[in-house]
This record gives sequence, C-alpha cells and structure tokens, in this order.
Amino acid sequence: MATDYDAPRKSEADVVPESLDELQAVPGAVRTRDADIDEAETAEGIELPGADLSGLELTVEIIPPQPDEFVCSSCFLVRHRSQVARQSNGMTFCSECEG
Repeated sequence: MATDYDAPRKSEADVVPESLDELQAVPGAVRTRDADIDEAETAEGIELPGADLSGLELTVEIIPPQPDEFVCSSCFLVRHRSQVARQSNGMTFCSECEG
C-alpha cells in the first residue's frame, strides 16, 4: 500500500470519536454545552465603519521644508532638488511632470 507523506497526520489526541459509545468510552472527556468564546472576538471589540471619531485628536508632526527640497507646481509633491526639470516665473516643475 502506498503512503501519502503529504497528508496531515493525526495523533491519538486529534482523533475524534464518531459514535456515542466511543464518546462515552473516552475517559475525562469534557462535555460542555457552551462553546468557548474568545472575548477579543466579541462585538464590543469590533470598530464599525462610520463610527463617531469626533472625540479623537490627531497629532501630526510637521517637518519644515529642507534646503534640498522643492514642491512641484504641477503635482504639488515634495521632491528632492535633483528632480527639478525646469523653473519658470517662480514655479518649479519636477522631471515626472515635465516628461
């Protein structure tokens, strides 16, 4: 008989009795009617979309522009000076917007 080595192996603890007689024969079997409930998975731990977040305060650290950076006048992204494509009338454009 061929053996499938990729099939999951079951230990004696993993074998589930299939009949009532086998269940009654297992010593020390726990018989409870309530399912195990993980408190972290209850509805109180779930945050729903559209929840009221008006009481929260967000803090964002604003870093001033660095001497080697510029803001593209077309895409308004902060870029490194090495990405300047052209400057005209006080406006600076990056290489991606000019390309």
